[in-house]
Amino acid sequence: MTLIQDFGGVRVRAPGKINVFLAVGGRHDDGYHELATAFQAVSLYEDVVATASDELTISVTGDVDIAGVPEDESNLALRAARLLAEETGTRLGAHLDVRKAVPVAGGMGGGSADAAAALVACDALWGTGLAARELQELGARLGADVPFALMGGTAIGTGRGDRLNPALARGRFDWVLVESPFGLSTPDVYRELDRLREEEGAGASAPAVEATVLQALRAGDPEALAETLRNDLQEAALSLRPDLRALLDRGIARGAVAGLVSGSGPTVAFLAADAEQAKRLSRALRDEGLRAMRVHGPVHGARVV
Repeated sequence: MTLIQDFGGVRVRAPGKINVFLAVGGRHDDGYHELATAFQAVSLYEDVVATASDELTISVTGDVDIAGVPEDESNLALRAARLLAEETGTRLGAHLDVRKAVPVAGGMGGGSADAAAALVACDALWGTGLAARELQELGARLGADVPFALMGGTAIGTGRGDRLNPALARGRFDWVLVESPFGLSTPDVYRELDRLREEEGAGASAPAVEATVLQALRAGDPEALAETLRNDLQEAALSLRPDLRALLDRGIARGAVAGLVSGSGPTVAFLAADAEQAKRLSRALRDEGLRAMRVHGPVHGARVV
């Protein structure tokens, strides 16, 4: 009995991510910026269940606010399934049941995780049999973070962040995420970055991931990693959401070894020394009325569960 015969569908789980290092270069003529980033997949997952259907349809539920998540052709998971169908020539359909846990518009790649999960789920459901490399190539056409959601673990991303090289990370890194009730638009944050740079007369050098980041990840040393965390989008996110600056200070005051805005924000990620410190920190922040979640990384990429 196969999974599909027994269950009637395929369930795939894909992780959210934290950019532990994000250097942003100048804007190209196509509107995109050159990036150099170190991704880490963390234990906050999106689930996509694909079941056989005559058409391609989608429904969305979740543990987070999903008010801004579309259930039409603009949904990235549905676009992923349609792209896979077009590229493989299948005429089969699927209903996608997306169950979200990654904050929406939170800078953690939740939509990209949905797309990655949809690719893996529909490939299994339809028996199209694409190799991991082929799925990653399709993912890159959907969004820069989709290939990493497929790969998982820890990786260095260049270009738009979609050219990946796995990076060795020893042991476990413990994080506390604080979700914001209001999301930030990634394009808005990049526009604010460009505005701030123009206002300050600051140029953008060619981005590269610093060797100290790789050394800290290889050593599995949170104290060393804390010294190397960087997010070039952080000041732009703080400019749009000044309240996040006070939140960063609160987390450090309550024991985090470091904190940063995750990607384009507004989710804030605090690095803890170990699992016990993460537990204490998350409890303290929740006691103050914040939505704080303990996660760890690195974890696997999108896979059937």
